[in-house]
Amino acid sequence: MKETFFRSMTWLHTWAGLAVCWLLLLIFFAGTLSYFRHEISLWSKPELHKSVFQDYDQNRLAQQIAQGQAYLTETAPDATRWIISFPSERKPYLSFGWADAPKKGERRGKFHEHVVDQDGQQMITEIRDSRGGNFFYRLHFDLHYLPVVVARWIVGLATMAMLIALISGVVIHKRIFKDFFSFRPAKGSRSWLDAHNISSVMALPYHLIITYTGLITLMFMFMPWGALQQYDGDVRAFRADLNPARIQAKPSQATAPLIEAAGLIDKVQQQWGAAPLKQVSISAPGRDNSRISFTLNSEQRVTDRRDLLIFDGVTGQLISKGNPESATYKTYDTLMALHTARFADWALRGFFFLCGLLGCAMVATGTLLWAVKIAQKQQKVIQSGTKPTVGLRLVNGLNISFICGLPLATAAFFYANRLLPLDIASRAQREVDAFFITLAVIALVALWDGLRGAQSWRRWRQWLLLGALTFAALPLIGAVTSGQSLLGNMIDNQWTLVGFDIVSLLLALALGFAARQVRQSKLINLNRSATSPKTSKARAGRPATPKTAAITRETRDTGLEEAHQ
Repeated sequence: MKETFFRSMTWLHTWAGLAVCWLLLLIFFAGTLSYFRHEISLWSKPELHKSVFQDYDQNRLAQQIAQGQAYLTETAPDATRWIISFPSERKPYLSFGWADAPKKGERRGKFHEHVVDQDGQQMITEIRDSRGGNFFYRLHFDLHYLPVVVARWIVGLATMAMLIALISGVVIHKRIFKDFFSFRPAKGSRSWLDAHNISSVMALPYHLIITYTGLITLMFMFMPWGALQQYDGDVRAFRADLNPARIQAKPSQATAPLIEAAGLIDKVQQQWGAAPLKQVSISAPGRDNSRISFTLNSEQRVTDRRDLLIFDGVTGQLISKGNPESATYKTYDTLMALHTARFADWALRGFFFLCGLLGCAMVATGTLLWAVKIAQKQQKVIQSGTKPTVGLRLVNGLNISFICGLPLATAAFFYANRLLPLDIASRAQREVDAFFITLAVIALVALWDGLRGAQSWRRWRQWLLLGALTFAALPLIGAVTSGQSLLGNMIDNQWTLVGFDIVSLLLALALGFAARQVRQSKLINLNRSATSPKTSKARAGRPATPKTAAITRETRDTGLEEAHQ
């Protein structure tokens, strides 16, 4: 503990954030993109961009269900599960899908999906294999290459550190409202502190909610004892009560005729009226333990649960109405919904997206501010002609790797989606590999530059310019590979695809502006002086102006000076 409560909280804020800052940047970045994961997935499958989009039609439900059941009976009679997905706002097409029986060592079998065209007469079966937006969604909490349990423990601990950093940051921030309106450009560490304060305070309610609810999503992993005690250690029974849709019974060996799922529409409407449906799922078709599940479309409600009606696939008898109705479950469900934002329309998800970008800026400016402070403390050593310490060069390298690398790696993922051959083996995984290979290359170059003592400002500018160019060219690549240009999508009212291209262009402008500002940045000038002893000595000989002294005192008053001692 420090000598005062304020300094203790400052120390806690600094090191709770810095201990996991680059991991948090990856989590925030992937989570921000996840708000539009269905839209990204739609863009990543250009085979669906023509003559496919259609609206939900209550009057055609029975016909579509009957068509889907007949098609799946012929196409995948041995599948363990059939799914008929109806058009929705975020997935505007009708599709028939099925899951194969899992092979040895697999948890789930491979899933296939065929899409029905607008006329309902033809099936689109040749759809490229791609993770799409689901890659970023899973990366947000599974970190891809790590075992799931290990990854979620790491993400959970990082989230806990984030919550501690947020709360302690509020405690030490004496002038939270005044600093919200203060930004002083070209003032060195003062500018980075202002940027950190603004990005933190502007979306502070969002940061607190998204961090706390992120921990709620993992609460049964961190604190399972209550549920285990209530269910006598039977985790499967607990999960079945919590979410019946996730528990799939293994198909029995005994066969039995499957009833017509379309004939259950009347029973469904007795329960839900004319509420729109999301999908119909048939598990173990053709077996005596088959089940037919109807899922309600709950996109416009603040809920993350799946409202289900489960029927016996042989007798048609209603077995379950799905989820529990307790106040505890509803509270948990609401908190989950606030984290995932599946209930939000495009405008609200856009707002969440901007708040997520502010979260990325908050973490990034925190790491840059830390680098500036370390460099300032090492100025005397640098002035003597000695290179910056390994720690400072490592921090600079990691900053470049993640701040510049994540946008570039994302662009590489999108380029791989459009440029890889369609028949290449493990195509979806190759797209993911392109993301991580790009990130690794940037990290290796940045760390190598740091070991050589090269001027990092040049590398910042190069990577930012490359990111701007790649995102600016992305709409053109999309148009060439799909035949659908930005203007054509506007004419056809395909606003999901239009939005993707516009966001790409906006990101290109933002990265280009950042590259332009690199030379004027005090951080960059400081790093440049670190490799130029003459410049450092010349600056060291200048007397401090009253304005500079005032800024130094103001920075020290915030407590950040003590945090880096």
